[in-house]
Amino acid sequence: VQLQASGGGLVQPGGSLRLSCAASEDALRYYAIGWFRQAPGKEREWLSYMSRGNGGTYYADSIKGRFTISRDNAKNTVYLDMNNLKPEDTAVFYCAAGPEITTMRHPSDYSHWGQGTLVTVSS
Repeated sequence: VQLQASGGGLVQPGGSLRLSCAASEDALRYYAIGWFRQAPGKEREWLSYMSRGNGGTYYADSIKGRFTISRDNAKNTVYLDMNNLKPEDTAVFYCAAGPEITTMRHPSDYSHWGQGTLVTVSS
């Protein structure tokens, strides 16, 4: 499984960004896809994941209501739409794939990782 995250950049507070995670063919059929972020000096934080089967979505309380995960099966791509961004959202964002046999809320639940994409929220 190969994953490639993109879409990061510089955005002003209150702004929006869409991150994309392009996955290799059939990855979305066999793996749940999650999003994490890691700010400087902090541990990697789980944000959201989408189930491989019914496409159920799950969110961390810290971003619930501001971030939305979705997927386009035809494009083998999972998205993370981020709204009302705050300076504390500044981090490197990662997408990851895992077999969905655990809670899918910890980095150790995921077997494949994309490279990170940097999101900077600043005026």
